[in-house]
Amino acid sequence: MIALKPLHQPPNQADLLLTHEAIQPFIHRTPVMTNASLDRMAGCKLFFKCENFQKIGAFKMRGAASAALRLTEEERAKGLATHSSGNHAQAVAMAAKTLGIPAYIVMPHDAPKVKIAAVEGYGAKISYCVNTPKDRQAALEEVVVQTGAAFIHPFNDFGVIAGQATAAMELIEDTPGIVLDTLLAPVGGGGLMAGTALAARYFSVQAVAWGAEPHNVDDAARSLVQGSVQSNETNETVADGLRTNLGEKTFTVIRKRVPKILLVSEEEIVAAMRHIWERMKIIIEPSCAVPFAAVLRYPEMFADKNIGIILTGGNVDVVGLPF
Repeated sequence: MIALKPLHQPPNQADLLLTHEAIQPFIHRTPVMTNASLDRMAGCKLFFKCENFQKIGAFKMRGAASAALRLTEEERAKGLATHSSGNHAQAVAMAAKTLGIPAYIVMPHDAPKVKIAAVEGYGAKISYCVNTPKDRQAALEEVVVQTGAAFIHPFNDFGVIAGQATAAMELIEDTPGIVLDTLLAPVGGGGLMAGTALAARYFSVQAVAWGAEPHNVDDAARSLVQGSVQSNETNETVADGLRTNLGEKTFTVIRKRVPKILLVSEEEIVAAMRHIWERMKIIIEPSCAVPFAAVLRYPEMFADKNIGIILTGGNVDVVGLPF
């Protein structure tokens, strides 16, 4: 197992390369897929990085592994702790299981049942809370005091950002002979978005990383305009993975490296999700559909270009589909 050093600033190219090497025992190299029908619909060439086929069903496995490997053996021995509505919870639980240490996860009562069941299946101990940032943090602090476990933040951690960057690194590497013009990722807490922007900076010929976000939770778009981290007054969106506000560390990278964050409606998210289910024959969760919804919403920005899209995960409750 490769030990990684803690990161106190945004990762550089060497950090990203070493991170990718170190997390190999924890991840799958997921496929890049294309679909002629969706290309015609969008008016551009789309390359989908399918993190719905990742271990635990989402890209979050990358960041959790990267962060866990930056802890000392003494820190890891007491276990890992986090708060999450689902995918990061599963990733931390799986990372702990792989390392043979305990995991303590704080989850909101209204987290998707499929994600709660998965966290339990990986052997983690779950504590429940009300679904607000304040309540999540209070519950987590209590768990950390009781257990001494190391907190792995869902996104506001440069080690997590380095891990998330490896998805876009692979997308770029696995499209040889294709010059990608834009890399698109959905924006929640910003870990994937920041990592994608760094991957574009260090490993792509010309790709620029853009974000996509629901209108209902548009804190990242407003943060870029205001020049400081903004909050949302509601978390009402079908894209449950994007309800979180940016963190200071993710915003530091996004503000410098991401020139655009495109907004889409709830109806556009659901329609884009359905198109991918029907045309690609794969399962994605609503958050995944946001970048493709943005391509359909703003066709003039993407016409005749090569667009890379991170499909972030497939942990959807099929009993409660939005279509």
